[in-house]
Amino acid sequence: MTAHPHGHDDFAFEPVHGLPEELPKGERILWQGSPAWRSLARSVFHTRKIAFYVALLLIWQGATALHDGAGYGMVAIAILMPLPLALAAIAIPSLLAWWSARTTVYTITNKRVVIRSGIALEVTVNLPLAKIDTAACRLHRDGSGDIPMAFTGGVRVAYLALWPNARPWRLSRPQPMLRCVPEPRAVADLLVRTLIAAQAEDGLKAVAGRAQAIPEEEQSAPRLVAAAS
Repeated sequence: MTAHPHGHDDFAFEPVHGLPEELPKGERILWQGSPAWRSLARSVFHTRKIAFYVALLLIWQGATALHDGAGYGMVAIAILMPLPLALAAIAIPSLLAWWSARTTVYTITNKRVVIRSGIALEVTVNLPLAKIDTAACRLHRDGSGDIPMAFTGGVRVAYLALWPNARPWRLSRPQPMLRCVPEPRAVADLLVRTLIAAQAEDGLKAVAGRAQAIPEEEQSAPRLVAAAS
């Protein structure tokens, strides 16, 4: 599992879209995608909550002016004067969400999951399938969803290196997460099938390695089946 921070110019120098280097022989891309930026804005940058809070402040501003005896014209001015700042409070996190989605690419290959992200500084995190224990799927109302992944014991990656592609509030044992992806059920199903296939392949390799280590006269089908289990 590695992280490769380096600068970028709209990722013009990527040998393969979303990947820091050419794929090794035998590895192939099964799926690539990016977060849905509107869903990212709501779930990560909390634009809906900010908009609700800003609306309350504007209503309070108008109600206070009205309570103090101001006319309707002055009430309108009291509401409209802070409106540019209120809109900026919503626009800035929305822009960050759009930019974050634009610079994030999730890649699933038959060997690993790759998360490339970063607005000012590109970070690529490689997650070998052999190190991923489980994958789940959490759906959003807009049809997008999150796919968190849990590691096998002893494997960790820094939360800050993953964010915002990390499961919230899992600071002691961070879990990488494909965030706000379209068609999350299909992506999660693909990931689970790929994990099962990779684990089966690793199991066959382990069996083959143990079979080679067993003296030829001691090799038998029951012994190999026991090794596979």
